[in-house]
This record gives sequence, C-alpha cells and structure tokens, in this order.
Amino acid sequence: MAPALPPERIRIAGGGALEGGVSTPGDKSISHRALILGALAEGWSELAGLSDGDDVARTEAAVRALGADVEVGADGRRRVRGGRARLHAAAAIDCANSGTSLRLLAGVVAAIAGETTLAGDESLSARPMDRIAVPLRAMGARVEGRGDRCLPPVDVTGGALRGIHWTPPVASAQVKSCVLLAGLDADGPTTVHEPVATRAHTEEMLAEAGADIDVEPDGAGRIVRLRPSSLRPLALEIPGDPSQAAFWLVAACILPGSRITVRNVYSGPDRIGYLRVLERMGASIEIRPTGHRVADITAAHSSLVATDVDAAEIPSLDEIPILAVAATLARGITRFTEVGELRVKESDRLSGVVSMVTGFGGTAEARGDTLTVSGLGPLGRPSTGSFHSGGDHRLAMAATVLALAAPGTSMVAGFASVATSYPAFLADLERLAGAAVATDAATEERR
Repeated sequence: MAPALPPERIRIAGGGALEGGVSTPGDKSISHRALILGALAEGWSELAGLSDGDDVARTEAAVRALGADVEVGADGRRRVRGGRARLHAAAAIDCANSGTSLRLLAGVVAAIAGETTLAGDESLSARPMDRIAVPLRAMGARVEGRGDRCLPPVDVTGGALRGIHWTPPVASAQVKSCVLLAGLDADGPTTVHEPVATRAHTEEMLAEAGADIDVEPDGAGRIVRLRPSSLRPLALEIPGDPSQAAFWLVAACILPGSRITVRNVYSGPDRIGYLRVLERMGASIEIRPTGHRVADITAAHSSLVATDVDAAEIPSLDEIPILAVAATLARGITRFTEVGELRVKESDRLSGVVSMVTGFGGTAEARGDTLTVSGLGPLGRPSTGSFHSGGDHRLAMAATVLALAAPGTSMVAGFASVATSYPAFLADLERLAGAAVATDAATEERR
C-alpha cells in the first residue's frame, strides 16, 4: 500500500529521543537510471526496491510515454520491456519537480527522431538546463528552452548524433549521465572528463548492461569513455537511499539518548562523503557491510565539533542541509565552501539553510559560495521555531530533524514536498520515536 500523502504543514514536538531500525526508500538515483536503462535495453528488465517517491514515478511515466512497457507486481517490483526500436518521441513529458528525470531523459530523447517536450512544475521551470543543452547541441540535437539559461519547458528534437569529448564546467552526475545516455546511440565514441568525481551509478549500470564503456581515474576526477552500444536487460535489487539515511543518522547524533540503525543502505564511496564529515565532527558511526556496496549504518548521540567541509567531499551537495543541522548543534564554526551550486537546486537551498538555522535560534550566513554555521555547542539546544521549505523536500526533512532537537512545539510548512523522495518519512519518524511527535497543522487548526 502506498503511504498517505504528507500534510502541507506539520507541528513537531521536540525534546525526545529516537531509537530503533529503519529502512529508507530505494536509492532515488539508481531508481531513475534503472527505469531508463530498462527502457533502452533489449528485452525485459527486473527491478525491485525502486524509490516510491514522486520523482521516480515521473521517470516511470516518462519511459511508458516513450514506448517502454512497465508491469507492476503485487510486491512493487517492476518488469520493464524496452529496446531502441520500441521507443519514439513523446509530445510532452511532465517531470514535475524532478530535475533528474528531465536531465537524464533529455539525453535519451536526443537520440530519438522527432520532438519531445520536457516540462516541470514552477520550481523545476526556474532551474537552468543550459548545462545539458550545450553538450546535446554539440552532439547534433536541437535543444530549446526559455532564455539564455534554457529554462524548462525544454524542447528536444533528436535524431542522428555524433560523439563528443565533454568536460562539464561544474561537477554534475546528471549532466554526465545525460551525455552518456545520448552517446549510446552516437556515431562515434563519447568521452566525459570529470575534474571532480561525481556519483558513478550511470557508468556502473551501463557496464552491467553490457555497454562498451571504460572508466579511468584522473586526479580528483575520472575519464569515462563510451562507445555506441546496445544494452542487455538488468536484474536489480535496489538498496536504500544513503541521502535519505543521512536525516536519521544526523538525528541520532544530535538527539540525546538516541541510537538508530538504517538498514540496507547503498554505501558506494561516491555517496557517503557525509559520513566521513560526521566522523570528523566526532560522531559515533558504525558501518556494517551486508553485501556489495550495501551496509547497515548505525549512529548514536555524540558530542559534535565543527569542521570545514569542501563541496568536493559531497559533489551532489544533497546532504549539505542536514549537515548544517549537525553543525548547528556542534561546538565551533563549521564552514561549507564552494557550495554556491545550492542556489539552483529545487529551491535556493543556500538561502534556505540560512533561514532554517536562524529560524530555530541558530546562527548562519552565506557569503558568496561559502556557508558558515556557528554551532550552539553540546549543551545548547535550538529554540522552537517555524520554517517554510519553499517546496524543497530536503529542507523540509532537515528542518524536521532540527525541530526535534528543540524543547517544545515547532512548525514546518511546505512539508508535502517530501512526497517527491520519502513519502513515509513521518511514519518512520513516529516509529523511531515510539510515539506521535508530528501532527497535521491544518487538521489541528480545524478542530
């Protein structure tokens, strides 16, 4: 049964501990790619453990619209029948809030004859897509959006492509993936040179599907070379999302008396940089491998100290909001450097993090590309407060964790956005709390 839709506003009773075990949704990054590669592969792919968030649902609807067959089993497993000959352009694909869907699908439709329009909600329509438009145009596709930054909706007219050598100006697994997916059907090799290594799911999964691909380390980055390839079907059990696990692990670190184990988490090195940051801050973290790049991760309440965090440690920047929560409860000043890219995520996350921390009585500021958080120290507690996420799921969940550390009742608005990635977040929170700690503010006010 699908979890109930989260409320738009919640009241959170803080001051308690969290304890127990939890499993996060299937990794969102892997889920997007599994559906897309299933659509490109020749035959039936078997996919288990897909993320149940709306972002991945948008990718599933998109591959259906492009001509792939998707069967849903009673246990939520997907069977995807794809193949290049089955795929065709689609008049319009609604990616809603999912930038991953739009960027990766642009690479797919760039190789399909005809025009496909990739659109999104108000938030996604403000996110620049020039970083995919430029390489796709260099490959021979026509890509048009609004203004110089190519804002959605984005019209992609695909067809015959040529391979290119591309160095992304900003580290981005999504841009890399877009170019590689287009390169599968180009007329020559495609090379992506990453100055800073980003999450490697696309190249790893392409290799598993039989693509002619090789990866070479290059300083702090890597060089990925792909030759035109057809793909064989995949059989995947998708592990839990480490970015979602971060919320529970930080919660355990900052809430006295807490100890949480997140089970079956993807633990590839490109995705757990935030754990190294937490360990540097003095967090009690235990990683117990349970399979290839899968682990159970346990965190317990700890006395945290400030540290300096460079964006290269967390190339996606996805865990910066929740690390800022950890920094708020640490002793000393934590600096996050080169994180200006947070301004063009689902919201302006850089400003959002500052508003979140200050809204709960902490001290934070953003100057240029640097975020600074002055911690309250091990004996300090945030004050009760209120915060609006601006429809950003990561800010909503991070604010909820920060509110749990405050003695009293706080408000988080814009909470419904967690449906994009973690619809069962509140249910899992109350299971770990052993009691109801969050209420629907709108329902409460109507009583």
